[in-house]
Amino acid sequence: MSEGRGGNGARVMVREAACNAIAGGSAGVISATVLCPLDVIKTRLQVYGLPSNLSSTAPPGRVIISGFQHILKNEGLPGLYRGLSPTIVALFPTWAVTFSVYNHLKGLLHSQGDNTGELSVQANILAASCAGIATAVATNPLWVVKTRLQTQGMRTGVVPYTSIWSALRRIAEEEGIRGLYSGLLPSLAGVTHVAIQLPVYENVKLYFAKRDNTTVDKLSPGKLAICSSGSKVAASIITYPHEVVRSKLQEQGRARHGAVHYTGVIDCIKQVYQKEGIPGFYRAKSERCKTITHEGPLKASERGGAPGRPANWEAAVGAQLPPAMTKGAAAGTGDGGKEGEKREGISLSVGGQSDEGSTSAERIGSDASGHR
Repeated sequence: MSEGRGGNGARVMVREAACNAIAGGSAGVISATVLCPLDVIKTRLQVYGLPSNLSSTAPPGRVIISGFQHILKNEGLPGLYRGLSPTIVALFPTWAVTFSVYNHLKGLLHSQGDNTGELSVQANILAASCAGIATAVATNPLWVVKTRLQTQGMRTGVVPYTSIWSALRRIAEEEGIRGLYSGLLPSLAGVTHVAIQLPVYENVKLYFAKRDNTTVDKLSPGKLAICSSGSKVAASIITYPHEVVRSKLQEQGRARHGAVHYTGVIDCIKQVYQKEGIPGFYRAKSERCKTITHEGPLKASERGGAPGRPANWEAAVGAQLPPAMTKGAAAGTGDGGKEGEKREGISLSVGGQSDEGSTSAERIGSDASGHR
């Protein structure tokens, strides 16, 4: 009898995990599709800077509109969706690697910790960072392809790639393993995002709780959305320069005579600083912030603070999850929300290359706030 119940329970868990994966993957595809035009403009600005017809003081809105107009005029509507296919393909290995590595490390840390069954924020950050590193290494070739596809409309004298597989094959043949893993070192540096976001998130929550004379678990969904988006923007501002360096290294490839623009990360940093100064490391930052601030509050409002789920879990996990995946995870919670407190929040919403390895770590690590 107990075996039958155990079997039914296992089937329910597998079915629920499959539903969550499908819902999360679908939400990731939708998010990537909606945000792809902004991501194309962001990547081109990171690599090539502002167009000649715009000054450095041009407002962000004008830069975005000008980018849309230029792409539509010269490349048509498909130009706004270059690089979408590798982003979607990367969803699945990102999920598999991130989920397996994170949970394996959590199990190891549990076995070496105390018997409370809870991991500290520091332990969650460690597990999330290692998962982010593994994900960055596993998926880097796809992000190189994405960057090349998004910028190839501006690359002169180079035969364009026709598909993901064409790009992977040509990069491997023409540049070898080094080409497929160009920009990996800045990606690994971006894993520090989670180590910045979580402390900021916790401190902002404490500030609101003290100001309103309440506890963090009773903060309103609106306050939690502010904490989530605000901490993510703060961490993104600090770590953003690695995205510019990564995009430049991934895009450059090799010219017809085998020359490269940058010999490595240090050389790239030096050249950007000498030519553009500090502002050069923050190209297209406004476009990145727009995707962050649009995702966080929308997902928080979608959740609406449903009863039976702890506020910490809502903010830390749900704010990083696509709405569909949040609903799927919530479906498995009991009246006391105990299962929700134990569930890892892994988002598949990769709206751009900036959301690859580093943000995989940050999204999982955000779950640490709800595990205390």
